[in-house]
Amino acid sequence: MLDLGLLEDTSNRIHMKKIAIQTCINLLARTISMSEFRVKDGKKSIKNELYYRLNVKPNQNQSASTFWEKVIYKLIYDNECLIIQSDTQDLLVADTFTKVEYALYGDTFKDVTIKNHTYQRTFKREDVLYLEYNNEKLTPIIDGLYADYGELFGRVINAQKRKSQIRGTVDVEGLTGTDKEKTAKVQNFIDRVYKAFTNKDIAVVPQQKGYKYQEHSKDVKGHPVDEIEKISDAFLKQVARALNIPIPLVLGENADIEKPTRNFMLFGVDPFIKKIGDELNGQLFTRTDYFKGKKMEIKRVSYRDIFDVAAAVDKLRAAGVANGNELRDKLGWDEVDDPILEKYFITKNYTEDSLEGGEN
Repeated sequence: MLDLGLLEDTSNRIHMKKIAIQTCINLLARTISMSEFRVKDGKKSIKNELYYRLNVKPNQNQSASTFWEKVIYKLIYDNECLIIQSDTQDLLVADTFTKVEYALYGDTFKDVTIKNHTYQRTFKREDVLYLEYNNEKLTPIIDGLYADYGELFGRVINAQKRKSQIRGTVDVEGLTGTDKEKTAKVQNFIDRVYKAFTNKDIAVVPQQKGYKYQEHSKDVKGHPVDEIEKISDAFLKQVARALNIPIPLVLGENADIEKPTRNFMLFGVDPFIKKIGDELNGQLFTRTDYFKGKKMEIKRVSYRDIFDVAAAVDKLRAAGVANGNELRDKLGWDEVDDPILEKYFITKNYTEDSLEGGEN
């Protein structure tokens, strides 16, 4: 008599996929965006227009951190990223473009679109910065994982909703009228009962002639909320593994975080920095200039304080392994023009005299 929908529609929890992608990509993007792009001429760092564009203001609408976050996001999510230079020397990240590949000549890029502007000209390979992540886009991988996890996640959510759900039956005795009128009367009674139960803490439903309502609800144990969190974390872990991000970092675990952070910097961040550095050096400097010492050097953010490595720095200096400027460079500082920092020192306890007997 009633049009009852007994089939369950699997829920598409798209937010679970977005949270996983945003968590992982943003972690990489924010870390890399804190790097310093140094223009080197031999041992000297040069503060010029290129340094300003890469570290302060790439274009009039973005700061450097926002710019590099977008670059990493496009590089990971779309598998490629195109950076062009406008007529005003601004560095811009293309939203969409068409790449035309050649075997013996440089590739070209056309239909380059940035926001609501599409360039009519074609850009040559030597005039742009073009980055590729790997041979396979991240999107199909994420969608494939979500096809399984999303269905499971939706079922757990729906099962949680059914926990302690109000269930009841309505007995109908001889009602007068056509089938449509009977259906309308029964549906009206059910709607009133449902409204009374859902909108009030205490609800009393009077029995009516021809209608008998009986409740069958039971406090049945369903899936706990922990099950929802476990599925979300499992999907997040799979995305993190695809990007070489240690699991404790994406889950926010604070215990013994130093080793996962070191692995994240080594296997997650450094490959992107190397990829960006190679492209910058190859496009911004000629082969002759590069061999003369002109290059782009990227100093990523350090996860350790200088006071944490002070003892190790002292040992390296005292053992004559490195001079002062070499250690400053490893710490991420600029070298200074001081003759004493160019010298190598060996303290007495590292000399041959320290190996003689105590009587000497």
